[in-house]
Amino acid sequence: MIELEPLLRPELSHRDEDGIAVFSEGGEYARLQAAHFDEEDDEFETERPHGTTRLYRWLIEEKFRRSIDGIAGLVPGCTALAVCGGSGMDAELLARASARVVSADISLGASRRARERARRFGLDVVPVVADAENLPFADRSFDLVYVHDGLHHLEHPEAGLAEMARVARLAVSITEPARAAATRLAVRIGLALDREEAGNRVARLDPAEVAALLRARGLDVVRAERYGMLYRHHPGAPSRLLSRERLFPLTVAALRAANAVAGPLGNKMTVQAVRRSL
Repeated sequence: MIELEPLLRPELSHRDEDGIAVFSEGGEYARLQAAHFDEEDDEFETERPHGTTRLYRWLIEEKFRRSIDGIAGLVPGCTALAVCGGSGMDAELLARASARVVSADISLGASRRARERARRFGLDVVPVVADAENLPFADRSFDLVYVHDGLHHLEHPEAGLAEMARVARLAVSITEPARAAATRLAVRIGLALDREEAGNRVARLDPAEVAALLRARGLDVVRAERYGMLYRHHPGAPSRLLSRERLFPLTVAALRAANAVAGPLGNKMTVQAVRRSL
């Protein structure tokens, strides 16, 4: 289990809330986000993607595989910070890849669910409450800093990116909605949102812009790409249908073929970068 104290910026204080360190609850925008995610379905969010459909689980695992594909050799044994970590799904995936993980989220409710997930599945994960735009950790305090579908919730995603680069010692991995025609189409047909229930606009990122920001902060980009992937947060009837024994392998093959042809036009992006010098 990671010990927090040696990783912290000394000028920041925190309080203990039911055994979880609370470093910052942010400004008004962040507090509205936290209030929304505090009220999520405890059991579904703690278990997700366990107990969902076969296709849903494959999509989550495939997105994780893509998110570390360029830095996979760094993950086993590393210390990792999952930014905007929610109820701990990303932290679980990292922990199962043999990382020791801190999961940071602005929502105390989500952090409690992350703790329960870690207890339930025996994971090496420490949840904290922290503002991604002002992380409480010292420079270069984690080997890997990771985010999956989290920066788009922030009021200033570029500030979250800069903080990730600041606290990363070896590498960063960013997986977010891409600024793309495919995303605009998904919004138009109701498969994606421009504004989420939490009240935030969904910030779509450009991999080239993300890569440029990381390079300016001393990181070399090893992977920057777009790909296509759409699914609802709660899997429904189509996901159950396509998870059937005969349909599942055909669905996976079709998705892989579509990405082989049209992936660069896709609605998702991943950027992975490593520190230029230690």
